[in-house]
Amino acid sequence: MIRVLSDLQGCVLTDKKIVLLEFVFIYEQQIMTRRIEMQICLGSSCFSRGNKDVVMFIKEYLKKNHLDDKIIFKGARCMGRCSNGPSLNINGVIIEDVTIARIENILEKEFAGLI
Repeated sequence: MIRVLSDLQGCVLTDKKIVLLEFVFIYEQQIMTRRIEMQICLGSSCFSRGNKDVVMFIKEYLKKNHLDDKIIFKGARCMGRCSNGPSLNINGVIIEDVTIARIENILEKEFAGLI
């Protein structure tokens, strides 16, 4: 397919360029189809520590940065980390002590390559 496109555009591709283009194409497809799952603990302990504000911030952050189609964000029942909560799970990585003061830095660090 890449060779046909190059012929149509009058471009000559070497084997190395073809391999590189195929790699870039596959990489871009993986990035475009990669969905991130993020869960926030909505257990009573985490919720009483301010998760309502954190949830609202995350929803606005995802919308503002056009990430709501790339990131599945949902609440979770108690994650069992009450003494270190509120807790956030991003693709299996647990982040503890998630507060309104820390959440923007956490999201920017986690989603830097997507923005």
